[in-house]
Amino acid sequence: MGNANVLRTPQERFENLPDYPFAANYLNIDGGDHGPLRMHYVDEGPKDGPVVLLLHGEPTWSYLYRKMIPPVAEAGFRVVAPDFIGFGKSDKIDDRNAYSYLGHVTWMKQFLAALGLKDMTFFGQDWGGLIGLRLVAEEPDLFARVMIGNTALPTGDHDLGEAFKQWREYSQTTPEFNIGGIVSRGTARGMSDAAIAAYDAPFPDESHKAGARAFPMLVPASPDDPAAPDQRAAWESLRRFEKPFLTCFSDKDMIMRGGEKIFQKLVPGTSGQNHFITENASHFLQEDAGPLLAEKLIAFARQS
Repeated sequence: MGNANVLRTPQERFENLPDYPFAANYLNIDGGDHGPLRMHYVDEGPKDGPVVLLLHGEPTWSYLYRKMIPPVAEAGFRVVAPDFIGFGKSDKIDDRNAYSYLGHVTWMKQFLAALGLKDMTFFGQDWGGLIGLRLVAEEPDLFARVMIGNTALPTGDHDLGEAFKQWREYSQTTPEFNIGGIVSRGTARGMSDAAIAAYDAPFPDESHKAGARAFPMLVPASPDDPAAPDQRAAWESLRRFEKPFLTCFSDKDMIMRGGEKIFQKLVPGTSGQNHFITENASHFLQEDAGPLLAEKLIAFARQS
């Protein structure tokens, strides 16, 4: 890790992005051997409003939530949407080995503590769920309620399936990791060229993509994965989580479809909630159904 470099995407790459008018906010977290790492986040709505935390997944960034942030903020919530280290406007480390599941969880714990966030409504998808659900499980007192779609909390004890194995293989071997194209293919309704370019914006070259390439390999795929013990402990905590817990998985996500059943079976807080399937939506449901999800999120945060 001593040879790893910390990279910062040039600011001009983020100019004039469609539907992303949000002011940039930054804070430094402790990157250990890598020194301080600068983390970017969107912070919209009244600063004294109830907090809604939006966590993106792989290989996206807070741009994914551009259709949800304005209506939720206008409804009186303080909407906080960070970019994970390695993504978006946050710093990137050019060595895949610099990233670990525990590292991402630790960085996010620092982020929450630095902003003093509590009584949060959490919304997460993909790795936003894998990381966010660890935060919920390890610091449940910080969260008031949880809403998730197209995510999981794998322990390595179950086969991840052929489609996911092919995705892992692709992510490690393709000479060019086509971020915008990957996101577009993960939607049901397609994306404009300008939106595809916005997902490419954080990554001027392959050296900036180490974090994005690392994520698929960090999903626990065997019982002796380094993250497996923490994952099992997280499930023990979630089995006791009685606060409101809502699922909104998609009908057209071939990898994650049906994953809501596991949470509805094991997490007590799912009982009696208005779970729904997000229709005509694929993996990146925020792209396919952002306004609907914002409406449901607002109703959920208000009714519970």
